[in-house]
Amino acid sequence: MRPAVRAALQHSSRPERLFTVFAGQDKDATDRARSYFAGYPPSSPSIALLQDGKVVHMMQRSDIEHREAADIASELKRAFDKFSPKPAPVS
Repeated sequence: MRPAVRAALQHSSRPERLFTVFAGQDKDATDRARSYFAGYPPSSPSIALLQDGKVVHMMQRSDIEHREAADIASELKRAFDKFSPKPAPVS
């Protein structure tokens, strides 16, 4: 999954802010992140795209496992185009 995310973040449109939480490493951060994902069961790994504090695109383990990195990256790029149409500054 990490190579897919890395590839997707090279796309011309992408979220302005990015956050990573590793379940099992920081319980408080994981609990806080999951509080934004109402309606979705806990899933690791997962990728969520939020807009105004609401999930607009979610990829859970079942959407990620058994897929090639290029397929996951393509889905993320489509979501970025839909929900993050302005190119984000590269830092």
